[in-house]
Amino acid sequence: MTRSSFAEELESAADRIADMSRADLQIIMRRSALMLRNVGGVPLDPLVEDALNSIAAEMKIGRADLIQIVLREWLETNAYLPVWTIDENSETDGTKETP
Repeated sequence: MTRSSFAEELESAADRIADMSRADLQIIMRRSALMLRNVGGVPLDPLVEDALNSIAAEMKIGRADLIQIVLREWLETNAYLPVWTIDENSETDGTKETP
């Protein structure tokens, strides 16, 4: 759902608030909170934005946190950030140290 279509849905709900059930109002308010929490400064294609919002909700993290994770992994994968190497003969506790 794009921001503009969601804004239209909110306006429509405001016009018929007396006719809406409590559950419908809760859904709209939760979506509003999620969208406000995830407001960002980078304009994205609506399909990309919808995918990010869905994945962030599924992972129960903010959109900005998801974007940071995706960007960092892409930068590491494409060698724009240092690659982490582990000596096969050394022991590790599974934690990642920063360089």
